[in-house]
This record gives sequence, C-alpha cells and structure tokens, in this order.
Amino acid sequence: MTKDLATAPIKPLFAPTAWKTVALEHISFQAPDYRKEAAFYIALMGWKLRSDDGKQAVLDIGDWGSAIFKAAPPEQTSILVDGFGFAIEPWNAKTVEAELRKRDLNPVADNNGKGFESFHVKDPDGFDVQIGNSNGLVKARKTAATAKLEMELPFEATNWKTVWLDHFSFAATNYKASVSFYTNLLGWKDTYDEGSQNEVLMGDIGDAIIRGGNPNDPNFGKAPANGKGRSRNVRINHISFGIQPWDSDAVKDGLEKRGLRARPDTGGTGDIHQTAYQSFHTGTPNGYDLQMSCVTADTRLIGSISMKPAQ
Repeated sequence: MTKDLATAPIKPLFAPTAWKTVALEHISFQAPDYRKEAAFYIALMGWKLRSDDGKQAVLDIGDWGSAIFKAAPPEQTSILVDGFGFAIEPWNAKTVEAELRKRDLNPVADNNGKGFESFHVKDPDGFDVQIGNSNGLVKARKTAATAKLEMELPFEATNWKTVWLDHFSFAATNYKASVSFYTNLLGWKDTYDEGSQNEVLMGDIGDAIIRGGNPNDPNFGKAPANGKGRSRNVRINHISFGIQPWDSDAVKDGLEKRGLRARPDTGGTGDIHQTAYQSFHTGTPNGYDLQMSCVTADTRLIGSISMKPAQ
C-alpha cells in the first residue's frame, strides 16, 4: 500500500456519544494461579490488596486504577486480559443504555445495588468493555485497602509506586475499526495513524496502542498461507505501567536481584541511558508480559512514534 492508502480513514462505526472517560474502573485478568499473580504485583509494583473472596483478588493500582485477578477455568493454562472497565461522564443509566442500543451494542446491565451502575458491551472483536459511573471501584479506592493475601510475597517489596498507565498493547483484527469504536464511544483521542497502528489517549487515564490489520490492504481478511484462519490473536498482549522512582540501572538491578528478567525497551530509539523513553519487560508468575517504564502523566508521549510522523 502507499502511505496515503494505508493511513486513509474509514467511515466511523457510529456517531460520537460525546461521553468523556474520567477514570479507570478496572483491568480484569484470568490467571491459572490468581493469588500468585496478585502477590507478584503487590511486591513488585506496590499494588494494594482490597479483597480476596477465594475466587478473585481485587487490587488497587495506586489511587487511580484497580486490577481484578480471577481464577481461570481449569482448562486454561495461560493468563489473559479478558476485559476492562471505565467510568464515564455524564452518567444517566437510561440515557447511556438508550445510546448504546441506538448504536446496536446490546448493553448488558451490571449493577451492585449500592450506587454502582454499569453496562457491558463488546468491541468489534468481542472484547468485553464495561462502562459505568464512578460509584464502584473508583469510589472504593478513596478508602485504604487493608486486606491480607493468604500467601507469602514472592520476594522483598521494591517500594516502587505505579503512577501511570503508559499503554495497553492492543492487538485487533482491524485496528481502524477498533480506534473508531473507542474514540466515538468513550471520547478517546487518536494521535497519528501509522498504517498499522494508532496510539489513542484515554482522557487523563493513560494510552492504548491499537495495532492490527488494515482494512485498506487488498489482502485484508484473507487467510494466511498456513490456512488456519486469523493470523494473530486478538488480545492485550502486554501492559506498560509507569513507575516511580525511576532510575534505569536501579530498576534493572531491582528486577535481577529478584530473579526476574529485565529486557530493555526504548521503542527502538537507542541505548536506555541516552533515550527519553526508558522501560523494561519482565514476566509474571503466570507468564504475562509486564512492562514498566519511566513514563508519568506529564511525559505520556515521550516514547510515542505516533506523535513523530517524520520518524
């Protein structure tokens, strides 16, 4: 494809809602050993346990987000992110439901009877998206998380603080359709269409790099040579969190002292000591690719090629 064809826009999936994403409600993981995964994030990333009912653990990610680690079905041997939720404004349950139905999104109500109201919808690939008010985990995070996990931490705590959602790495079948879905539904902002991906800004919460097939490609949708259908899995294949304090050598040393890998990632911009964007990938106990970076809310796009078209 030519650059113009690759970056050409598609028709929006539906009209914008004019809603604004104001908070991260949660990120939901399914893990074969959910308590081991929770203990890892508590020790490494400074997350706090809010509850554990024997089937799932809810952790505070600082005061700005929550993670739900759920026991995976017995047949599932790997960890996956199976959904996320966001608080939006303005909120009126009847209005929100009507607007979702108007866009043929088949909302499913999910309320807790204590003021939290929400709806589940599916994105173009069937990924679960929960849209709600701020009376759920967003409200709960205003009180201290003091629950105790029923297992030992895997290593000495780092005392790092997770301060920012650097990005979701979101693999989609049709990245342009997914970008259209999230920008028009939740008020996210796209940055620069690179022809294979587009980084979107989730309000003041964080960013998502949405990657995948390009519908303008003449070969889009055709089976790969092996004849096995879709050539990539639709998934959030890794998540990057900004941590503080940041010193690349100290973070590397902290990971390796705990028996963890520390694979540097500068976005292809050079040596980690000389680049603005600095990060490391490591693996979690259930095999998820966790990335941690120097990025904060004030420096959210320092690693984004999307904002540097000339590059």
